[in-house]
Amino acid sequence: MTTEPVLRIPATSPTDTGLDVVTGAFSYSGKAISNALLQSGRRVRTLTGHPERATGNSPIEIRPLDFDDPIGLVKSLEGATTLFNTYWVRFAHNRIDHELAVENSRALFQAAKRAGVERIVHVSITHPSVDSPLPYFRGKALVERSLAETGVSYAVLRPAILFGGDGVLLNNIAWLLRRLPVFAVGGRGDYRIRGIHIDDLARLCLAKGAERFDSITDAVGPERPTFLELVHSIKATVGSHSLIVRLPGSALPVVSRIVGLALHDVLLTSDEYRAMADGLADTDGPATGSIALTDWLVEHKSTLGLAYANELKRHFD
Repeated sequence: MTTEPVLRIPATSPTDTGLDVVTGAFSYSGKAISNALLQSGRRVRTLTGHPERATGNSPIEIRPLDFDDPIGLVKSLEGATTLFNTYWVRFAHNRIDHELAVENSRALFQAAKRAGVERIVHVSITHPSVDSPLPYFRGKALVERSLAETGVSYAVLRPAILFGGDGVLLNNIAWLLRRLPVFAVGGRGDYRIRGIHIDDLARLCLAKGAERFDSITDAVGPERPTFLELVHSIKATVGSHSLIVRLPGSALPVVSRIVGLALHDVLLTSDEYRAMADGLADTDGPATGSIALTDWLVEHKSTLGLAYANELKRHFD
């Protein structure tokens, strides 16, 4: 979906040689956005909790993403034209949950406003709702509301799932299909998945950063297979002999939890399965990305799923 535009003070085009800030420039979506900005000639500063991930010759300026230091946040955002925000948490872990993520996001937006940032491009999720029983989707809606309340010019992008690069979801499905004799799908598996390639998302972020009005756009690719179709496609792509079976929806998170314990990771939460089964990873709108998922699978069949991508190690170690 795309909202009607609301005119704002013009923001500087990302093609100018100015400064932009990206949260998490060494993480998944933040890395893609940062690379696209650098290639366009922009200077990039990141707010990150993982400065050790920077390479020795990284052109990215590094500042801490420290929500307990609001003055420091403002200083770290000063001089930036646009803030590209990818900060969020996939699931609650230790003391970090979705409620805290909402508070942190609100603090970040207010710091951007005080620092004089002209525009904020925020990565959200398809179908957020303040009335959602799912903390992830309710939290995302509250963050979008907080962004609109700042009065700073903004664009919200709503992807369902991301693929490409060093993404987790499709890689780990392939990894399991390569190694397990049986792969379980919850329910009938007829719920659709509208993925977008990470590079398409990055290009869309830059385009929205250059616009002059507030907007909300679904960030989705050209294909929307059912989850069962997606699993069969990955199976065929990697040459798996795994038997695909269907489990009751209530049983799938339990199985995922058991496998996750063996891998010291979180594969799929009950909320994530419920969101997919309820159609929250799909939209009916036009594609805003051009890279086809099926083409990407074929291009990466020799490497997809060779190594497991551990979500807990990526975000909490």
